[in-house]
Amino acid sequence: MIRAMTDALIATLLAPCCACCRAPLEEPTRGAVCPACWASIPLAHDPLCETCGDALSSWRTEAGHNRRCSRCHRSHRVITRGRSIGPYEGALRDIVHALKYEGRRSVAKPLGTLMIRAGAAVLDGADFAVPVPLHLARHYSRAFNQAAELAAHVGVPVVHALQRRRATATQTDLLEGQRHANVKDAFRLHRRIPAGSVVVVVDDVSTTGATVDACARVLLAAGAREVRALTAARAAARLP
Repeated sequence: MIRAMTDALIATLLAPCCACCRAPLEEPTRGAVCPACWASIPLAHDPLCETCGDALSSWRTEAGHNRRCSRCHRSHRVITRGRSIGPYEGALRDIVHALKYEGRRSVAKPLGTLMIRAGAAVLDGADFAVPVPLHLARHYSRAFNQAAELAAHVGVPVVHALQRRRATATQTDLLEGQRHANVKDAFRLHRRIPAGSVVVVVDDVSTTGATVDACARVLLAAGAREVRALTAARAAARLP
């Protein structure tokens, strides 16, 4: 009853809108996104590439490599398995944008719940999660790290094992080949990890996998036995 009264009061006085569809929120104390928008997110489903989590047209790809997409077959991936909630579009894109650029940190917990569902195989047997770090200057300007916010809600212990050693250009506008060069040697070990650990790198969006792959190389060199990746969304890469 108290929550209902509070919702009615906030809705009347402040008229907050859904961070996704911009419709008035009927229950603003339950978060910045309305139930309809959460329900509209299409979850990724099989067949998916075992390595990166991209959707496949069938279990056997056009290149003839079972359970792996063409990109992962021709690239040397160190991430053993990657998953995301779904494609970076529609409601999921708007929600991730609200977290990352509008500071709507309340959406991190329900996003984390969806990441647990989508990434059950990635999280199974994992020792801890490592969020992709921001450079100090960007962290200061944003006041929080969206990857760390998500990692806190994926159900495994969080270790801030990495540090971004140099500022990098945003990956958003870069072509596929440029992304790997942009983040090469951009990370270093910040905290020692137990040898033989199974680690899950957590980030908000993965496109080519360049960022999580760069993180994984540092963790493997530090003694991790296996590194996996879990992101909120998976975006299509811009090809040359």
